[in-house]
This record gives sequence, structure tokens and C-alpha cells, in this order.
Amino acid sequence: SFQYEEQTVLDDVSFTIHPGDFLALLGQNGSGKSTLARLLNGLLMPTHGTIVVDGMNTRTTSMTELARRVGLVFQNPDHQIFADTVWEEVAFSAKNMGCSKDEIADRVQESLAAVGLPVEGSRDLDPFSLRKGERQRIAVASVLATRPAVLIVDEPTTGLDPNETDRMMAMIRRLNQQGHTIVMITHSMGLVAAYARRCLLMHSGRIIADGTPREVFTDPGLIQSASLEIPVISRFSQRWGQTLLTVEEVKASWMRGFP
Repeated sequence: SFQYEEQTVLDDVSFTIHPGDFLALLGQNGSGKSTLARLLNGLLMPTHGTIVVDGMNTRTTSMTELARRVGLVFQNPDHQIFADTVWEEVAFSAKNMGCSKDEIADRVQESLAAVGLPVEGSRDLDPFSLRKGERQRIAVASVLATRPAVLIVDEPTTGLDPNETDRMMAMIRRLNQQGHTIVMITHSMGLVAAYARRCLLMHSGRIIADGTPREVFTDPGLIQSASLEIPVISRFSQRWGQTLLTVEEVKASWMRGFP
């Protein structure tokens, strides 16, 4: 549980994240999902209860050590980026961890490659001269430089156009396939349907559902109670007795002769 100025923000929340998960924390603004993310990486401490990350109690583990295990990418990259060049931005966390010069260079190159940004020219490139989607990827790269096992991304597609959204989500999926555990904070039902393998539905500081997107979306009443709407594809496919999540699933269903 977590309270802020005597207001309960999270109430009796309990769950386990498994290595390799692609987990969505789904809910409207104010549901408690961003607070929960900050508890996971030690930016906040629970008022009651315990949070254990990879065997470490967040109450007794330093922020530096937690940062090696859990990385958090803010919703707005401009609240995270501060350095004058892309290289300096991505290198900062590795420098802060005490890495050698060669190790820092390796981590910067590795992290920029992971998010699909060029290393060449990064020592002179002002991150604020880039588009929002590129700044978002720089923010991800700066977190990846700590080589965290868990990557938390807060509303990763906010303010991005459709092409940038596709690139961002393809990158996040690729990181998951490479072994990172992904926790995606979102209110976008479409993103959850297309990318997440597991979904925690939150409302008023509580988890009201925990399952695959298909399992959660099968209950329209539950979704409505969280002030959300089932995606159009899922809603219409339920008329045929199925809960389909993506256009690809609809096409496959039609190819099989259903409905």
C-alpha cells in the first residue's frame, strides 16, 4: 500500500512479475499505475508492505543497486534528458556507476544500437534538436546503459505519430525478445492488445484483473468499471463468440472461414 498526504494511492496491491514478461499496467489517469512503477524502482517506498526485486528488498537496497536491475523511462523524455549531447546523455548512467572509459564507450554504443540510433555523430548531436520519437529512444538508451533486467516504460507512445509509435513499440518488443522484462504503463487498449502478454487492470489504486489481454478483454463489464473501452476489434469479434485482439487475428479468423 502507498499513501500520500493521508490519501491512499495504492491499496493492498500484490502481484509477481516473472522474468521475460511483457506486462501492461493498464488504467486511466489516477488509477495508481505510475505510482506503482516508481515503487518498483525505489523512487518511492511503500507505506505498508514489502517490494522485492530480484531478491532485493527496495527498503534496504540503494537506489544505485536498484537502477542496475530496474530502469524507468519517463512519459516525457524532456523530463529525463539533460545533457548537451546524445553521447553524454547515454553515457551518464554508466559513468555514475563507476564504469571504465572503455566500458562506458561499449555501453553507449550497445544502447544506441539497441534503440536504432547511430553512434556516429552522437558526440556532437544536441538531443533537443531531434524529433520527439528520437528523444524518446534516447531516453530508453540512457536507461539501457545500466543494463537493467527490467525496463519500465511510462506511456511510451504519448505524442508520437503513427509511424513513430510503430517504431517505438517494435523496439520495445525487440528488447523483450532479447531478454528484458518489460513493464508498460498505458491507458491504450490497442497497445495492450497488440503487444502485451499479460495485463494488470488498475482502478482507484487496486488491481481488479490480472491475466492475458484476451482474458481481461473478455469481460466488458470489468473494463467499463475501470472507465475504459474494449478495442473495436475485440468488441465486434465478441459478437461472433471470440475475443480477437488485432487486425492480423481477424484476417486469420476469416481465412479459417469464421464467422
